[in-house]
Amino acid sequence: MKYLKVAYEVSERRACGTLAVSRTSHRYQSVRDRQEALRGKLKDLATSRPSYGYRRLHILLGREGWRVNHKRVWRLYREEGLSMRRKRPKRRVSAAPRMERPAPVSTNESWSMDFVSDALYSGFPIRVLTVVDNHSRESLALKVGRSLTGDDVVAVLSGLIQTRGTPQSIRVDNGPEFTSVTLDQWAHWNKVTLDFSRPGKPTDNAYIESFNARFRQECLNENWFLSTADAQERIEAWRQDYNQNRPHSALGNLTPEAFARHSSRPASATLQPTCSRNRSP
Repeated sequence: MKYLKVAYEVSERRACGTLAVSRTSHRYQSVRDRQEALRGKLKDLATSRPSYGYRRLHILLGREGWRVNHKRVWRLYREEGLSMRRKRPKRRVSAAPRMERPAPVSTNESWSMDFVSDALYSGFPIRVLTVVDNHSRESLALKVGRSLTGDDVVAVLSGLIQTRGTPQSIRVDNGPEFTSVTLDQWAHWNKVTLDFSRPGKPTDNAYIESFNARFRQECLNENWFLSTADAQERIEAWRQDYNQNRPHSALGNLTPEAFARHSSRPASATLQPTCSRNRSP
């Protein structure tokens, strides 16, 4: 109606007549109660009970004295987008609820893990478990194997916390190795939160995705591996070079190990990254 009035410069009466619409219907303003109080209560319950559907939420509303039909609860439930709320993985004791993640500000605050696939010279497939510190971008471990399970992941993490310390959280995807009972129990006993990515959202774990791209480009694509042991030796050598020599643009062109040392110093001992320039004397 507004388009006809503006585009053809006609009156409301003529525009309504052209579209066969009553002027009363066009001017009608809804007086329906939006029930903001009920919407707010429904949101609060859905936030505190992320695994409950609208039927259980309807029961909770009834217990608190809300006399409302379950069909109305369903309508408000859909209008508020609660059916699409982000959930934690089922039966995961140490899983974190999905929320906006702040950037890590210290080492061991947040790690990331993932798997990268490759093949030996003979064509036999291998997998590499990659573990990265999200603050310093250090490559903490690159474990090579033909078949890596949740027990292998736990063994690698147990070795890391003995030499480096325990992280507060670890970002992982929903692969079977990361959703295993073994890893879940390990995380629970070590008080480590498993932060699962949403299915089909690799950007939820952007740190490890970026590292895996560099790892494949600079190491896997540049080497032929004769055996699993040969692959482990070459990949470990690349990991050491990555941490100690490779400048990282996100770290002010410092190496990951240098950035980790710098970030662990007090503020008075600030080290400024330098850029190499050729200056004439």
